Amino acid sequence: MAFGENRVQEAAGKWPALRSSAPQLQLHLIGPLQTNKAAEAVRLFDAIHTIDRPRIARAVAAEMIKQGRQLELFIQVNTGDEKQKAGVSVASADSFIEECRNTHGLFISGLMCIPPVNEAPEKHFDLLAKIARRNDLKNLSMGMSGDFETAIKYGATHVRVGSAIFGMRERRPR
Repeated sequence: MAFGENRVQEAAGKWPALRSSAPQLQLHLIGPLQTNKAAEAVRLFDAIHTIDRPRIARAVAAEMIKQGRQLELFIQVNTGDEKQKAGVSVASADSFIEECRNTHGLFISGLMCIPPVNEAPEKHFDLLAKIARRNDLKNLSMGMSGDFETAIKYGATHVRVGSAIFGMRERRPR
């Protein structure tokens, strides 16, 4: 069984104890990753869904070698070209996948996207699936509580349904 966590710090606070009692659990980082958290992320997680720039790819590759761990990795694609969202652009997705594989020696398992809130998700899921097929990637991390059924129709292998199960996340004070 796989669980997703949005923040490295939150995972560090609760998952080591849980994993000691249930080592079969898989933990996936589905939130953004900063380079200064790469070592901790590689230590804690089994998969990272948010590889989105060369600097993160280099940091994760170096940490996996240093720690002797192999993680399942997904490249985040910004299918809506939204300036406020992370992810590689659709235009640079193919070259970034190639860079991650050939330059950094990473095994890329799949792609991830979060469609724009104000748009129908179908075109974004279809676009991500096309990029994945073109690059021989089998996994698609797409769909959340409100659109996971649609994502599955477009080939999602991983969906994020935390708010449907646990309710909305409380806002952290700033």
